[in-house]
Amino acid sequence: MRTSLPTPSLHTDRLRLRAFEDTDANDLFALHSSAYVLRYWDSPPWNDRVRAEKFITACRHMAQEGTGARLAVDRVSDGAFIGWCSLSRWHPDYRSASLGYCFDDAAWGHGYATEAARALLRWAFDTLDLNRVQAETDTRNLASARVLEKLGFEREGTLREDCVVNGEVSDSWVYGLIRREWQPSSEPVPAH
Repeated sequence: MRTSLPTPSLHTDRLRLRAFEDTDANDLFALHSSAYVLRYWDSPPWNDRVRAEKFITACRHMAQEGTGARLAVDRVSDGAFIGWCSLSRWHPDYRSASLGYCFDDAAWGHGYATEAARALLRWAFDTLDLNRVQAETDTRNLASARVLEKLGFEREGTLREDCVVNGEVSDSWVYGLIRREWQPSSEPVPAH
């Protein structure tokens, strides 16, 4: 039986990563109801706010079941919710997990996804003693591929026609980051 995995609270110079709260539902719904933000996702934009509430509940279950951590990301300068970052499918025996993230388009191009993911990866390698983290991105999502490559992920292959995005068959790139190749930045990311 798995043990629960406490959701960390992480900080960088510009960001705060924290557990989701019920009060995040409106911001989360706004993020996931954007067709533009989700144009490379394998699920359609949300059209019902209840989906946000279920997402937050699923975050709590993920932590309780010990399978991962999904964190809300706030900008420190104004406290605004700008997206989320997650570590899912944690497998303690294999010391592996999967990285995921989603950010509001107004936050794109500022390095927030890279900064948030780096903080979460540092926690994952240091606290969970991971050996491998995997990530996938639609082959058309070059911005997401750049984020992964900045973090040190290596493209390991292509899953051909592995999902349907907005009614269109799509390929995905699979990326992997191995512990011995992990290069955390020099900036401190204390857990609170």
